[in-house]
Amino acid sequence: MLDMILIWGLHQLQRAVTVYEKGAEVVRMYKTLLGSQGFRKGMDLYFKRHDGQAVTCEDFFAAMRDANDADFANFLLWYSQAGTPRVKVTSSYNAETRTFSLKFSQEVPPTPGQPVKEPMFIPVTVGLLDSTGKDIPLSSLYHNGLLQSVASNEQPVYTTILRVTKKEEEFVFSDISERPVPSLLRGYSAPVRLESDLTDSDLFFLLAHDSDEFNRWEAGQVLARKLMLSLVADFQQNKPLVLIPNFVQGLRSILSDSSLDKEFVAKAITLPGEGEIMDMMEVADPDAVHAVRTFIRKQLALELKAELLTTVEKNRSSEDYVFDNSNMARRALKNVALAYLASLEDSKYTELALHEYRTATNMTEQFAALAAIVQNPGETRDYVLADFFSKWQHDFLVVNKWFALQAMSDISGNVENVKSLLNHPAFDLRNPNKVYSLIGGFCGSPVNFHAKDGSGYKFLGEIVLQLDKLNPQVASRMVSAFSRWRRYDETRQNLAKAQLEKIMSTNGLSENVFEIASKSLAA
Repeated sequence: MLDMILIWGLHQLQRAVTVYEKGAEVVRMYKTLLGSQGFRKGMDLYFKRHDGQAVTCEDFFAAMRDANDADFANFLLWYSQAGTPRVKVTSSYNAETRTFSLKFSQEVPPTPGQPVKEPMFIPVTVGLLDSTGKDIPLSSLYHNGLLQSVASNEQPVYTTILRVTKKEEEFVFSDISERPVPSLLRGYSAPVRLESDLTDSDLFFLLAHDSDEFNRWEAGQVLARKLMLSLVADFQQNKPLVLIPNFVQGLRSILSDSSLDKEFVAKAITLPGEGEIMDMMEVADPDAVHAVRTFIRKQLALELKAELLTTVEKNRSSEDYVFDNSNMARRALKNVALAYLASLEDSKYTELALHEYRTATNMTEQFAALAAIVQNPGETRDYVLADFFSKWQHDFLVVNKWFALQAMSDISGNVENVKSLLNHPAFDLRNPNKVYSLIGGFCGSPVNFHAKDGSGYKFLGEIVLQLDKLNPQVASRMVSAFSRWRRYDETRQNLAKAQLEKIMSTNGLSENVFEIASKSLAA
């Protein structure tokens, strides 16, 4: 369960690092460095010294340090330096001396007011895998010219924490009998952006064998991002799309491993989102990214049909809804597998999803089945949407989810469906949460909001002007969807810019919308 929280935390950190998220990661690094008992000792001292007082980050740091007699060197820089460190790692193996080296370099990019940054204190949790995929026992390593024992009570360990504190430094593991595959940053031990010399073969190996669930997930995500970017390039050059067998086999091995945490499996077989891939492109191409992700999902569903169907069948439950970790994980895995199968647009799997919808004993599973069905247009889609609304129309939070599900649909030309939903009896343009669900949801569909004909931009521009007369704060939040218009091709740039200029030229425009629109234009 902890690894799933870390995976979720990584996604949050990558997209929108806030003071609160960074603060939580820093506190977690104390626990990584000190262990559970050491962290508890630090907390006990912290409360003994400061209970009932107004305190600082330095007070917390001092309690952790003093309670454990720890050398935290430049750890306080996490509080004073802005930005996310970039860490590069290169490895080498010497068969003669039976040593394995990891060389680290780090930098923190300049930020306003801090053009020059000092090296950070970065805990990097590491394990080494042998050729069979087993963790290699670690006994000692060379660092700063000294041979240091990493064993615990004279017993070898399989994971150790490297304290990276300099701009460049090297750690050399001794008594390593073969070239290992390093498992770096286990448990996401520090909130950094990591670059390594791991090959695709290494990543496939980690995906199949790493004992650390976070790194196993991360290996799959790195491979998926590389694959998607490669296929996007092929799509743009009108080349046929081909899914590499190793990727399919890697996900098959995870799906078939009953020993793995079910929530981890659900995360591991989920592809990176379209927005994540577009963020990695010099010029974002929503159509190409959508086409590629759709191709991969359907191809995986086709080649893993048996495993996915087994997953759905084994994770059904007719028992009353229980809110606990095991049942949440079971539902998550079943729902992901069902969505894959439904993407095939095969009547057999549409009926399967419809069966899951009708027999669901809780809204979580019923909504997931609904989401699986509405991927594809047709009578079944229309039926379940109407049926779900009739069941839940008196719960406004569920109705908001119902609006958002339709708004975020990737069905071609969905802007017309969203326009029709503006006139739905349950929708009210004066209700901010309804607006965030329907209009905000539509902006979350890259392929429709960024439609090449500009229909998505035109729709949002018109809505922003209507909203500005009712609620300028909500309108300004909606217009922020235009803020990254320069990330796209020239055609889309011109269409988005035209809408921003139209908004700016409107008489009586609120200060809220003017501020966001003008900043977006100037960006």
